[in-house]
Amino acid sequence: MGLGLGLGLGLGLGLGHPPGRRNSSGSCPGFACSTPFRRETGGMRRDALRGALAGAAGTTALNATTYLDMALRGRPASRTPEQTVQKMEEWLGKPVSSDGTTAANRRSGIGALLGIAAGLSSGALYGLVRSRWEDPPVTALAIGAGVTANLVGTAPMVAMRVTDPREWPASSWLMDLIPHLVFGFATAATFERMRSRPRSRSSR
Repeated sequence: MGLGLGLGLGLGLGLGHPPGRRNSSGSCPGFACSTPFRRETGGMRRDALRGALAGAAGTTALNATTYLDMALRGRPASRTPEQTVQKMEEWLGKPVSSDGTTAANRRSGIGALLGIAAGLSSGALYGLVRSRWEDPPVTALAIGAGVTANLVGTAPMVAMRVTDPREWPASSWLMDLIPHLVFGFATAATFERMRSRPRSRSSR
């Protein structure tokens, strides 16, 4: 009965039809013609790729903001990415190198790559959400992209007990929050710019 009810509700809401299309009788099933979500697989793939590229731009903006803060305040770079990699080594039982200097250099490189991966994946997620939403509040999505990137980057560190955000002072929260908000807005601006180009060309 639950399955039948679910199917009935799904069909009644037009979930079985692409939005904006009519059925054989010429009428729209449920809210299929009014929903802002699209279901084109090709479009989703393109937007996911655009999102990943936008995430790369956002990651560059995040890194620039972080390095600017380091230059202005004279603070050292965070060691948590390297510490996270070291924890992963302990969990896996496989060190990245038996040589101390080489191991430290590899942890630094892997930690940076993990940060880039977090930015690309957060950008791709932005693209997927944006592909299903025709007229979204871009500012809210930009903030959401920044928060998502922050969670993707911080969650493994918290899970491995490298850091505990509950113990961070206000300065650490700001130092972490501001670059990620810059990431979100740079990612959103880049994505929206890339997505609007085909439309502007076709309108000529």
